[in-house]
Amino acid sequence: MVNPVQKTSNGGHMARILVVEDDLITRQMLGIMVDALGHIPVFSPDGLHALETLAVDPDIQMVITDVVMPRMDGKQLIRTLRDSDRYRSLPIIVTSGIVGPKDIAELLRTGASRFQPKPIDIAVLEENIDSVLNGGEADGFSGHAGLRTDGINE
Repeated sequence: MVNPVQKTSNGGHMARILVVEDDLITRQMLGIMVDALGHIPVFSPDGLHALETLAVDPDIQMVITDVVMPRMDGKQLIRTLRDSDRYRSLPIIVTSGIVGPKDIAELLRTGASRFQPKPIDIAVLEENIDSVLNGGEADGFSGHAGLRTDGINE
């Protein structure tokens, strides 16, 4: 079961967010952004480590994961989490700079809550985090300039 998020002093949500990214610099940058948005970043370098982290840290309230990683990629991580009663409703934002619209649609069908394009725009990241923390998933696409979403999920 996912714990409820706490409120920050500015009325937003303060959540423990697991950042799953194999590239050290990108992982650090995402952590800085998550922290700047008033949340607490927790880090994993791949999907397998993320599962281990979730098993020992029940206070994680969201996952932001890359797609292409060693040991266990983001797609398999999403599948594994969605197959688990404990994590079925855990919000997952998937991020990548190398997938196309059909790949994004497949990730959303697999169970990602939202897609966050790379390079990361902090305003779009904030929109995605706020959306999934508040229970809204809209169309799953945010900040993907030029991406047509009509008919993609069919």
